[in-house]
Amino acid sequence: MRDKIKMNSTGTTKAGKKTGTFRTTTKNKRKSPDKLKMKYYDPRAFNPETGKTGMHVMFEEGKI
Repeated sequence: MRDKIKMNSTGTTKAGKKTGTFRTTTKNKRKSPDKLKMKYYDPRAFNPETGKTGMHVMFEEGKI
């Protein structure tokens, strides 16, 4: 059975706060009972190397 899950961004803004960006997807809980971690693009995450917003960050599974 596939359940809907919410992927929360681990990226931060320039002020150091969480961006609040999320994505939704489905996952088979029988085949992968562990929490998912995937890398996606977050348009609100601050990149200190370039001084601009928008970069790829880790998204972790959370509750819907």
